Amino acid sequence: MFSSRLDWGLAPNPLSRLLEQKRRSGARILDLTESNPTRTGFIYPRQIIESFADHRALRYDPAPRGLASARKTVAAYYADCGRGFSPEQILLTASTSEAYSYLFKLLADPGDEILTPRPSYPLFEFLAALESVQIRQYPLRYDGSWHIDFSSLGVTPRTRAIVVVNPNNPTGSFLKTEEWERLESLGVPIVCDEVFADYAFEPAPVLANRGLVFFLNGLSKIAGMPQMKLGWIAASGPGADTALDRLELVADTYLSVATPVQIALPALLAGASAIASQIRQRTRANLEFLQTASRKSSLAVLHVEGGWYAIAQVPRTRSEEEWTMHLLAERDVLVQPGFFFDFEGEAYLVLSLLTASGVFEEGVQRILASL
Repeated sequence: MFSSRLDWGLAPNPLSRLLEQKRRSGARILDLTESNPTRTGFIYPRQIIESFADHRALRYDPAPRGLASARKTVAAYYADCGRGFSPEQILLTASTSEAYSYLFKLLADPGDEILTPRPSYPLFEFLAALESVQIRQYPLRYDGSWHIDFSSLGVTPRTRAIVVVNPNNPTGSFLKTEEWERLESLGVPIVCDEVFADYAFEPAPVLANRGLVFFLNGLSKIAGMPQMKLGWIAASGPGADTALDRLELVADTYLSVATPVQIALPALLAGASAIASQIRQRTRANLEFLQTASRKSSLAVLHVEGGWYAIAQVPRTRSEEEWTMHLLAERDVLVQPGFFFDFEGEAYLVLSLLTASGVFEEGVQRILASL
């Protein structure tokens, strides 16, 4: 009766079931998985709300690539970052996920494959399945820092794009210059997800593209505003103009980007720095606390270069699932197991550095008490 593209298990996993039981019982849960900045106590400037009072938001003038004024604002954001994109190189979307779906439509026919990193977002398989394309993962290896395992990254005649997340989520690792150059030498379009690029703990390597690259970003992370539903694709390199013309046809089919958020974009990005600075302060403080608190324990904090997450390796006296279930059942602490992000080994816990500091510190102390 239904498409096989939606043939996914809909039953909640054991951790979700236990969490629901705990919440029904009234337990106070220390949630160290929170990734929604609007729920973590940050102060948002009043100008964000006021920016939606512009009367121009009441007029509908469809623009498949996005309003010229909004694209000019995105280009100015890149200019402030020392990168040159013209408004003509930018196409607006309702989210980064939608940007992926547009690019999969653009680049791949049914049955073609997209290369994605592992570990990383637990989202690519779902997005690809909805476009009837295949995901083939290439591993990231850890030896004190994260690197692409090029021996396991093979391009086939059906490979249509290579996805990189820079910095990666949840490993927090930046792509190295030599890795970028090797990827470009493969001659396949690159989709570079940079949504966490504004949250670096260390300087990011400089990457200069020569091939066709699609850079993705949006308000969700830059401004801590996932509710505003605005992202974009910035295309660069040989074939970018043709690609954008075809992407415009896709965008024109859906016209999903709302006018009010496009009108408000200059004010939203102007207020983004105040929110981003709060996020940077929070994530850095939580990371430093985690590193210091775990120094004399059996919990090892993996090296992280940017982003909103930390990876903690715990003893293999339990499996990841057993660890997360134990911490929730006995300590009222919610963390994510590494296998949610396709970690190959055991046992890793993924902690959100976005968590309110008091909650984060208490949660970490409870984890350390369980080791």
